[in-house]
Amino acid sequence: MNRNNYLPQGLEPGLFMYKYKYEDAEAHWFHAHRGIEMLYIYSGHGEIMAENQTYPIQDHTLVWFQPYQLHRVLVPAAEGHSYIRTNLTFDPGFLERYLAAFPLLEKFFRSLWRGSLQRPVVYDMQNTPIAAVLEELHYAGNSSAADREENTGLLMLQLIGLLQKNMSGVLPEAFNNQSRGGSHVERITGWLDGHYKEPFSLETLAAAMHLSPYHISHLFKDFAGITLSEYVIQRRVREASILLANTSMSVQEIAAEVGGYSPSYFSQMFKKQKGISPEKYRKSIR
Repeated sequence: MNRNNYLPQGLEPGLFMYKYKYEDAEAHWFHAHRGIEMLYIYSGHGEIMAENQTYPIQDHTLVWFQPYQLHRVLVPAAEGHSYIRTNLTFDPGFLERYLAAFPLLEKFFRSLWRGSLQRPVVYDMQNTPIAAVLEELHYAGNSSAADREENTGLLMLQLIGLLQKNMSGVLPEAFNNQSRGGSHVERITGWLDGHYKEPFSLETLAAAMHLSPYHISHLFKDFAGITLSEYVIQRRVREASILLANTSMSVQEIAAEVGGYSPSYFSQMFKKQKGISPEKYRKSIR
């Protein structure tokens, strides 16, 4: 089976890792990554768990794991069956300079990177050009050092564009809705991202948005699919995951940093979101 492990010239280790169409009889993974991980599964049967939700693995499944998202991949050994996939893991910052000229595509990518996804899997991808672009990425790894990074960047832009066309149902309604309500939700999430460490006050948010508390609460739930409080909790847990993975801060310090929590309450909240304790999560980072 073809295998391609490469880093585009000039990129730091861990910024971009690509393994093309490789095969195992079985797989058992339970971990999180600092970067985005995309799996394209050509063949395989089993299950994927992400954020305490389980999804079946089918042939031609595309899976998108956000940075620091804990996930499990379980493919049991079965006679006559193999697990064949392409794995792309990259630092989302790698694409920023390529996306600068494409604001709508950049908006979509940032939602995949940092937004609240409805689910991480998309099925029946065999009739899309995505597999062909992944094959081109494989050959780009064999191009000259002078061309490799640019070729990779351009193919990644093409890949994100194809995802935009073929990942319906993954992003909340607010992303694709250009109405006034959708615009309000973008402003609301921006405000929440800037104030998530503070005690949440619906009245303060409403005053900042110049909307009524009732209208904001219902508008956000209708468009984003989750409540304001749920969004704040997810944002705090995401920040806590980053601190657990990249610092030596204690759980007590992180609990205070992301929301002024006591260590015990923070640990309960984190486990409810991630399925494991903060201490075990820290050990799971690869």
